Amino acid sequence: MVNPIRRAMERLYGDTCTIYEIQHVKDDATGITHKEGWAAVAENLPCRLSSKSVVQTQSVDGLGQITKVVKLYLAPEITVKAGSKIVVSRRGRTEVYQNSGEPTTRTNHQEIALAYHGEA
Repeated sequence: MVNPIRRAMERLYGDTCTIYEIQHVKDDATGITHKEGWAAVAENLPCRLSSKSVVQTQSVDGLGQITKVVKLYLAPEITVKAGSKIVVSRRGRTEVYQNSGEPTTRTNHQEIALAYHGEA
């Protein structure tokens, strides 16, 4: 039975995401492991993307610097490794985020900090 708080949170999941990880392959002949590339490890997961702009107190050339803070909310049982690439589909757009942070797991969800990489 799903917790009512979790069920209420998951009703807000209007986006979907696919999680990619770098795959490493070991060459049997040489014993050397090398990067093979990105491979999807979970697809079409319900999620919610949240963002806000933060004005930092440090300035660049006398101007305040604005940083966009992006968080992804997912079910807590999904495994997301730090450094993953996550492709989020929302409102008819597909956005790519790389270098995901360490997930913060809560009872009813997990939060993952993301770095925007561009549109797919």
